[in-house]
Amino acid sequence: MVHGCCCSWPIRAIIILMTTENNNNISVGVKSSYLEHESEPSKARYLFAYTITIKNIGSDAARLLSRYWKITGGDGREQEVEGDGVVGQHPYLSPEDEFTYTSAAMLDTPVGMMQGHYMMVDDHGDRFEVLIPPFTLAVPKTLH
Repeated sequence: MVHGCCCSWPIRAIIILMTTENNNNISVGVKSSYLEHESEPSKARYLFAYTITIKNIGSDAARLLSRYWKITGGDGREQEVEGDGVVGQHPYLSPEDEFTYTSAAMLDTPVGMMQGHYMMVDDHGDRFEVLIPPFTLAVPKTLH
């Protein structure tokens, strides 16, 4: 198991746990949480942490090259984030390996969502996308 982390904030509550299996036998699990002590609702600043676990459940190794996120606030405003690797790393996942990292997103609304994809490459040089379905970011007790 490989780990990466860019933050160590106290977590208020785990809001969402989502796991999905994607093409090329890569599974993605997400836990999101609201960081109450780092947020300032009076200034429309809501900080959420999300922990991602990427697992290779196939028989071919793969390396994560880049990420793309679409972050949507409760008001419908969208922000796109693209970048090289995740938390400064390009994890290489042999069969059954997993990589876990934590990052954060700032919203100006108490509820929002994220979705995106990772671009990966296998040992044969074939590139493929691993889709990350939408998951919710929400201050506790704002959703029923």
